[in-house]
Amino acid sequence: MVHQDKTVSDEGLVAAQRLKEEEELGLRRPQGPMRYAVPVIALCWSLFQLSLSSWLLLDSTYIRSIHLAFGLAIVFLSYPTLKRDVTIPGLRWLGEKHTIPWPDLIIALLAAGAALYIVFDYEGIANRVGRPNTRDLVIGIFLVVVLLDAARRVIGPALPVIAIVFTCYAFFGPYMPDFLAFKGVSIERYVSQISLTTEGIFGIPIGVSARIVFLFVLLGSMLDKAGAGKFFIDLSMSLLGRFKGGPAKAAVLASGMTGMVSGSSIANVVTTGTFTIPLMKKVGYPPKKAAAIEVAVSTNGQLMPPIMGAAAFIIAEYVNVAYIEVIKAAAIPAFASYFALFYLTHLEASKLGMKGLSKADLPQFSLVLRNGLHYLVPILLLLYELIIPRHSPDLAAYRAILVLAGIMAFQHPIKARIWGGDMGEAWRKGFFDIVNGMIAGARNMVSVAVATAAAGIIVGVVTMGLGGLITNIIDTLSQGNIFLMLLITAIASLILGMGLPTTANYIVMASLTAPALVTIAHGQGFIVPLIAAHLFVFYFGILADDTPPVGLAAYAASAIARSDPIPTGIQGFMYDIRTAVLPFMFIFNTDMLLIGIDSFPLAIYIFFMTCIGAFAFAAATQGWFLIRLRWYELLLLLGVAAIMFRPGFFAHYVGIDNHYLSYLVGLALYGGVMALQKLRGGKTPSAA
Repeated sequence: MVHQDKTVSDEGLVAAQRLKEEEELGLRRPQGPMRYAVPVIALCWSLFQLSLSSWLLLDSTYIRSIHLAFGLAIVFLSYPTLKRDVTIPGLRWLGEKHTIPWPDLIIALLAAGAALYIVFDYEGIANRVGRPNTRDLVIGIFLVVVLLDAARRVIGPALPVIAIVFTCYAFFGPYMPDFLAFKGVSIERYVSQISLTTEGIFGIPIGVSARIVFLFVLLGSMLDKAGAGKFFIDLSMSLLGRFKGGPAKAAVLASGMTGMVSGSSIANVVTTGTFTIPLMKKVGYPPKKAAAIEVAVSTNGQLMPPIMGAAAFIIAEYVNVAYIEVIKAAAIPAFASYFALFYLTHLEASKLGMKGLSKADLPQFSLVLRNGLHYLVPILLLLYELIIPRHSPDLAAYRAILVLAGIMAFQHPIKARIWGGDMGEAWRKGFFDIVNGMIAGARNMVSVAVATAAAGIIVGVVTMGLGGLITNIIDTLSQGNIFLMLLITAIASLILGMGLPTTANYIVMASLTAPALVTIAHGQGFIVPLIAAHLFVFYFGILADDTPPVGLAAYAASAIARSDPIPTGIQGFMYDIRTAVLPFMFIFNTDMLLIGIDSFPLAIYIFFMTCIGAFAFAAATQGWFLIRLRWYELLLLLGVAAIMFRPGFFAHYVGIDNHYLSYLVGLALYGGVMALQKLRGGKTPSAA
């Protein structure tokens, strides 16, 4: 009974946190019959997407158009025009949150219709390519306007403002100074490119969103509704809670498992942080550090294959490689960063002199595993489908969803049969878990669908001829210096990412700077693989989630920890510095991306040595190893990190023919620092 009451209490805590999140987002909660409008549309959207993976065959343009239509309809029915209440008579509907006002109903219908226009007149538009008629122009411009407004409502003003700036630049380019001058475009060409072809709104990003990302988001939402999120947290706590700083280590493990399927740092914070942050505070972490650890952990969750914040699929499309090649390239940096964060929590706990939780405060591992082992089945199936037979990501996700739906349908009846209970109620609960999971999946997809479509406006403008100009601008600013060019790109990604979701930030920066990185570096005689440039941009887009002053994940975590969001964001970024260093390293050391590495033992060797480098860097930034570091020990650890991350540079400098031997030098230095610390009274970190 105690366990049952605790479960109910935990579910209530999560529900309250999510209700608070919905209120902060300004979501409508209509009363009466209208409360069913959005859930019904969301359920239809999920069923449509599942149909595409099973029996429904449609042209890719049709799929993108219908996908966007569903997303726009839900936005205008769910998000009021303004988040604040409006008291001016006649304009109160702008902030109405308890019903769906008729103006937004009309806009939702018109917006969905505009998105579907390319379906309704597909042949006519195809015959008029480059020569749109008046109707094409009116509907095309209307689609751009409502899409930008939808993006403003869902993800804030940053993306619409950037899209408007690029649009204005496309039209007023001829009037710019010589340095920024652009030939400009006509309204006909703009509408054709942006609204009526697959080069703009209906381009690659929303295509990936419609074909692949939706199914992975749906899988994550259904896992959450099934109870997998709580299982991951309890499993992590049962394994690691008794160790020094155990709740923080459990947060790392739980967010890593959750992040593999959710692909959202903010969702990770809300899901796992609700439980782990109070426990971290309980064992002695200050509120700011407890929240910052959860932020860093949740940010790292987005780096974790197989989803990587939905960007993995878009990277595969842009780079034109198989999805499994993206996962292969991303694996070592992601896991090295993840393990280093786990180690960092141990260092932080050691500095604060913490102990773990008592056994009485922890769930029993065998009981947790027995009660939740079935949640691992769809995840293992997904990984098997992706890695062994190498099926397409959408097929793998679809099959995992089918298995998960079966688990959700039968888990309550089986428990009712074993423990005694109303079988009818159990079947009903299983059915509604599936339905609610599908509704939640569609709701969670709204921001991705709208962001990818709106980012398509920017991509479309760039492909009109701005790409070469942007390359010249970056080359001029960096003066051809590869290091300065990378720094400019990193800062631009961080600044853009403060107001953009990770996926949208990646799309924008991938279209602006990733090709420029490759082109300019090649002109300087340095080869940057295209996938390395895309992963570089992706990493810094993710790091923006905890970058003050806007880091959204930091705000979510600080609300749970009751800490100040700005110091929380700064502390979270300090924890994530090791992640910020890795992209600079793999640009110059492509072994970390396993480019040209086909030997499995060699890949394991590189991975192990990269982890040692990440551990050394984490210890240096914390000023602590076995005990507090002295200045010369700190410098030695930074040297270890440099050797492990750039073995080729060290080998060239000292004249070693085989750069893999450099790793042994770094390992010897690492052991030397450990020996020095032991001589000064340090103990080997058992939990690390």
